[in-house]
Amino acid sequence: MIFGAVDLDQAEGAVLAHAAKLADGRLPKGHVLGAEDITRLRNAGFSSIIAVRVDADDLMEDDAAAQLADAIPRDHLRFSEAATGRVNLYADANGLFVADKTVVDRFNRVDAAITLACLADHVPVRAGDMVATIKIIPLAVSRQKVEAARRILEQAVAFEVKPFQPRAVILVATELPSLKVSVMDKTERLLAQRLSLSGSRIVGEIRVPHRMEAVAAAIGEALARPAAAAPAMIVVFGASAMADFSDVIPEAIRQAGGRVEHAGMPVDPGNLLVLGWIDEVPVLGAPGCARSPKENGFDWILNRILAGECPTAQDITGLGVGGLLMEIPTRPQPRDLTGDEAEKLTIAVVVLAAGKASRMGDEGRHKLLAEFDGKPLVRLSAETALAAAVGRTVVVTGHRAGEIASCLDGLDLTLAHNADFASGMASSLTTGVAGPGVADARGGLGVVGGMPGRRPADRLSLGSG
Repeated sequence: MIFGAVDLDQAEGAVLAHAAKLADGRLPKGHVLGAEDITRLRNAGFSSIIAVRVDADDLMEDDAAAQLADAIPRDHLRFSEAATGRVNLYADANGLFVADKTVVDRFNRVDAAITLACLADHVPVRAGDMVATIKIIPLAVSRQKVEAARRILEQAVAFEVKPFQPRAVILVATELPSLKVSVMDKTERLLAQRLSLSGSRIVGEIRVPHRMEAVAAAIGEALARPAAAAPAMIVVFGASAMADFSDVIPEAIRQAGGRVEHAGMPVDPGNLLVLGWIDEVPVLGAPGCARSPKENGFDWILNRILAGECPTAQDITGLGVGGLLMEIPTRPQPRDLTGDEAEKLTIAVVVLAAGKASRMGDEGRHKLLAEFDGKPLVRLSAETALAAAVGRTVVVTGHRAGEIASCLDGLDLTLAHNADFASGMASSLTTGVAGPGVADARGGLGVVGGMPGRRPADRLSLGSG
């Protein structure tokens, strides 16, 4: 491939490197010039153009990208058509995106013109999420280099989506006088939310005293239940965190006839996780941070199991790089805040759900009551808000308040009614900020209830307290 200025007398068959604006239109980048194009360029005052001359051994950008994409297995992936030298890849199932950095690096080192970018290794994805992109940088690239890069993709798996496998989960929760029943109830709800992406569900909960013998008996009871259609899993939430490798949860797993694969992990928050197995049934001893919706080490191991992996001690001890996750405001920042200062680090969220949805017409329809993924939009927005906040969540109601409230039944949030909702969003925002637990928060998040694509990581600051 030869790149540079080309005299118009010699430009037929060349490929435009930059778009050319003409009085009667434009010629786009990547356009192969014909005789008529050259006449138009000359009439517009051009004497030369910046273009690419393609050799017989070159592939045009779209052809190169398409050939590379063809070397990737189609299992649980969807591919875009090649355009502007790019092919995007999307997850075709809810699952775990798994990447091999060694293979991706080898691919990207074949030639600077050939690139592959993808998500980080072991990231949960939803069907439709973009997971990777192949991009050819110049307008054409050596066929030999494309073939070398293609061989790498054919000989090893650079990345894949491992679909989540639904499991029937038994929750074993231990009790101490210091642990509120409301906390245990919230724990069960959060675990159910974590399992929902995989289609897994909690089929039973056993609450027992925080003693090794009681936990071992509960694990035995869970194993003795009739087999469900999905593979089993047992999750143990201790009222007190593991303080030793012979503490209640790891010893209970052994007492129940299982083995402890590993206790503890180099992920913070998540240090105190316990992973055991009883035959083919995983037993996860959840760390205390798993009572929060925030990402922690428990999520990492849970998602691997739900994707069909069997994490080993070698896997767990290899998670240290990248294992320092975002801090949870309800606990000290890397161990350097104490007492009241740490307790004030709370984030409140206000969900605005008071509007009339007038753009849907006068036939009684309401955007917030419409279902997305099988749930009313307002509930979907509220669950997203709960996952994003560490503090009080307030939903502001107005128009059709009763129906909105019924859609939120069972969620751990507060309703604030705005009687003046017809005046506009400002009054709803004022009502929400004045709601209980918001004024005392260190910061706030504002969520418009009618946005189904919002995720917990999408945050709009309301300011600091």
